[in-house]
Amino acid sequence: MEHCCGLLTPTKEAVPLKGIDVDVEVKDHVAVVVSTLHYENKEDKAIEAIFVFPLPGDAAVCQFSAKIGQTEIVAEVKEKQEAREEYDDALSSGQQAFLLEESNQSPDIFSLSVGSLPPGESASIRLEYVTELAVEADGGLRFCLPAVLNPRYQPQGSNNDGVQIKSVPASLVPYSLSFSALVSSPRRVSKVDSKCSLEPLQYLDKEQTQAVVKLAAGHKFDRDLELFLYYMDTHQPAVVVEAGKPEAKPGTLMGDTAVMVSVYPEFPQSVTSSLATSGEFVFVLDRSGSMDCAINESSRKQTRISSARDTLLLLLKSLPMGCYFNIYSFGSTFEHLFPKSVEYSQTTMEDALKKVGTMDADLGGTEILECLKNIYSQPCITGQPRQLFVFTDGEVGNTKEVIKLVKKHSNSHRCFSFGIGDGASTALINGLAREGGGHAQFIAGTDRMQPKVMQSLRFALQPAVEDISMTWDLPKEVSVTVLSPPLTTIFHGRRSLIYAQLTGQSLDAKDGCVTLKYSLVGQPIQNQLRFALQPKEDTGLTIHRLSARTAIRSMEIEDEDLFLPFEEAEDQKVQHDELKKKVVELSVQSGVSSSYTAFVAVCENDNKKVKGPLLRQTIPISGRFPLANGCNFSACPPIPSFRKKRSGYVPCCLKLGAPVFQDAMMLDCDMSTEMDSFQQDEEYSCEDEEEALQQEDMQRPPSPAIAKDPLLQMVSLQKASGHWLFEEALASVLGKTSKELETPKPAAVSKEVWATILALIWLHGLKSEAQDEWQLLAMKAGSWLRSQKISGLVECVAAANTLLGCKVHKDVLGI
Repeated sequence: MEHCCGLLTPTKEAVPLKGIDVDVEVKDHVAVVVSTLHYENKEDKAIEAIFVFPLPGDAAVCQFSAKIGQTEIVAEVKEKQEAREEYDDALSSGQQAFLLEESNQSPDIFSLSVGSLPPGESASIRLEYVTELAVEADGGLRFCLPAVLNPRYQPQGSNNDGVQIKSVPASLVPYSLSFSALVSSPRRVSKVDSKCSLEPLQYLDKEQTQAVVKLAAGHKFDRDLELFLYYMDTHQPAVVVEAGKPEAKPGTLMGDTAVMVSVYPEFPQSVTSSLATSGEFVFVLDRSGSMDCAINESSRKQTRISSARDTLLLLLKSLPMGCYFNIYSFGSTFEHLFPKSVEYSQTTMEDALKKVGTMDADLGGTEILECLKNIYSQPCITGQPRQLFVFTDGEVGNTKEVIKLVKKHSNSHRCFSFGIGDGASTALINGLAREGGGHAQFIAGTDRMQPKVMQSLRFALQPAVEDISMTWDLPKEVSVTVLSPPLTTIFHGRRSLIYAQLTGQSLDAKDGCVTLKYSLVGQPIQNQLRFALQPKEDTGLTIHRLSARTAIRSMEIEDEDLFLPFEEAEDQKVQHDELKKKVVELSVQSGVSSSYTAFVAVCENDNKKVKGPLLRQTIPISGRFPLANGCNFSACPPIPSFRKKRSGYVPCCLKLGAPVFQDAMMLDCDMSTEMDSFQQDEEYSCEDEEEALQQEDMQRPPSPAIAKDPLLQMVSLQKASGHWLFEEALASVLGKTSKELETPKPAAVSKEVWATILALIWLHGLKSEAQDEWQLLAMKAGSWLRSQKISGLVECVAAANTLLGCKVHKDVLGI
């Protein structure tokens, strides 16, 4: 088995990736990213290659250029087939050319064709995109620079025109990464965190509204690079107004004014403190082989599947009495805990916990589509709104088909999605939540899954918002075209962004107004925002490009919803052609990529023509590969031998180095004989991978054994109704003996009440930092205690505080 990766020469030597420069400009909630990759060909022959890399699924790719030697070529956006033909024609005539295109299956994967890199030349490839920053559970804004692209599992029988990659390991080859971010906001930049080492934050003004952050030396680009930005009073509604291009035609998106409306609904305390007691909760767990990988670098024994099991424990304990639930798991096939959802009780909860405890990453590939179809085939339960919670590392190849199915059933459920580990498909995770009216979360690096999941559960238990509408009050000379899909769901404290185009100008009026209206628990609520029609600053067309991306994605989804059969109906074909034409026109006009367009650049300098055949090289891939030269196995446990997998699944959990090069275009990929034989084998030996893992382990200090989390032990002892039993296991978690617990118990209270108060005091007094994780089950315990009509409650709380050395007030317990 070959151990090589990156851009390869005829002698299997890598064309060195000399370095990556990444410059980011963050303006409040939006980031402009410029990435430049520097390569050098030290061979005596020209090379043509294709490499594949990840981008955020909601990014608007807006500029692409390449520089070979002293010649710079700026790409243009053209219809995809036209761009491909221009690229092929250029290569046939000996010209240098570049082609950048989005995957047909998933908008978070791009393919760059380099044709060609002359001998002895260097190449710098510059890519610019704009993207929104996601809001985290703690209120921070998350910027992610994707480094890891996981191979996407293709179900058997599917139309596979996506990226095809074969797998072999490679040894780690270091290279340089330069990363700098300029952060600016109308509000003070409180801090910038990262799981990577950063240089000290440098403020550029007295108000601390501008700051620069840089990556510390020595970083290896073997995982997604994340920044977490915290602004003072960040969750404020706002409207950003951006002027169009002066040279663009009025009436077009790029010629008109674009606006971005940011809303943060705040529900009354009475609503947020009284959560729903009904609902059908369906938990969908990925049990494919890749879920056996470590969830982060620092704790290789904590795998994705084990973290998901712990999270399911918290979820099951936090569900309200009276609801219904079920658990599905999927891989190459799918399983369900119950034939249909059952009522939540002590018995059904215990049955579920027993099953969850045995779940492993042993179901093969990642085929979620059939699992979702089975769930949607089940009739909804009257009075129990259906809520889906999907946990996956996002390695599916039929992303658009899965999202389309969720959208089809969006009126009957909400979908909350969780991307686990580096490289989880942003297109899949965000798409599930967007079309399912839920919320998306990503868990990577050293993130704990539990607080993020519990935030989503709180969202799911909030009362449903109804009758959502948005109205605009503008001068009569100005009209508005809303480019974002209509809002269908609103959650307390969760940001929503709406993009719109303003056509026309008013000489007199200076202000406009947008009003968000909705009904909550039968009460009409409205949030009003006034804004200046005149832009305050030059934002570099960032809002226009995000607006274009939003409009393009909406039309692409509308096109997919046509469900064109093999024999296309004439009216469907006409609609498809019209939508495609609109997408191409807007993509070309705005310079933003789409599934129907591509960037193409051709160097027409006769002095640069390449004579003779070009070497087109291939690179095998691993289960996950970052944009770096080399391979890193540190996130994966040793694999003694692989289970039997269905065709199409790549079981290796390895991180490849450099952008991946293939010997085929994104369509009609021609896999090698070696890959074909791999797919046909019933069992795949992984001795090479084991050897590499063992060599790396020799350089690492041994990982300490993972102790059972006391918080999870406490949670596991709670009963479905919310109370705890007085038992030896509880005493052990509290660090006491049973006698030490029983002696101070007030005579007037039962053992169950005493145990429950002790558990609540322990949670509030000693585990307050994890309150996001246990808040819901504590509320359930408080509700149970109130139903007991306890006498001598003050005395009981005081005795519990004394025993545990805490100072928790009775009112904090919610009783």
